Amino acid sequence: MMTKRAILQLDGLTCPSCMTKIEKGLTGQPGVEAVKVLFNASKVKADFDDSQTDAETLATVVDKLGFPVKTIKTK
Repeated sequence: MMTKRAILQLDGLTCPSCMTKIEKGLTGQPGVEAVKVLFNASKVKADFDDSQTDAETLATVVDKLGFPVKTIKTK
């Protein structure tokens, strides 16, 4: 098991309830250990177990929630 961090740059968050929607959507995914949404920076940081999921899968989840992901970085 290797914990990695995905940093997803979004196309702009418009309201605090958007943050909650993203946090709840990602927290329910297999392998996701922690999620932090940075409202002012329009970024999502998610720590995940790379044996269970990957950054692209998390980006797809966020995209399906209605928040287009512009860039994906993994640390």
